[in-house]
Amino acid sequence: MADKKNVAILGATGAVGTQMLECLAERDFPVGELKLLASARSAGKVVEWQGQNIALEEATDAAFSGMDIVLGAADDDIAKALLPEAVRRGATVVDNSHAFRLDEDVPLGVTEINPQ
Repeated sequence: MADKKNVAILGATGAVGTQMLECLAERDFPVGELKLLASARSAGKVVEWQGQNIALEEATDAAFSGMDIVLGAADDDIAKALLPEAVRRGATVVDNSHAFRLDEDVPLGVTEINPQ
């Protein structure tokens, strides 16, 4: 099995975040630590995933420490506010929002076009 990756999902309680969780399970992605990040009002609630109970954490800059991959499933304003910090802390970020789509400094990955 491949080396396990520490993964965070920003916007884990929304429709896209929930789908990301399902995809990780379906693909048997090698997840080490999994952080589910959401709003302050959702922090502390528990989500079951792969037989584990995982408490939601408030999405803050510090929550990205130690993460290898951050999956963004949050609104544009939240993505713009938080995801640059995930990059600064060393994570590879895959964002589903529109926040960075026209930013020339952010690569656009389309697997059918530029799989590298």
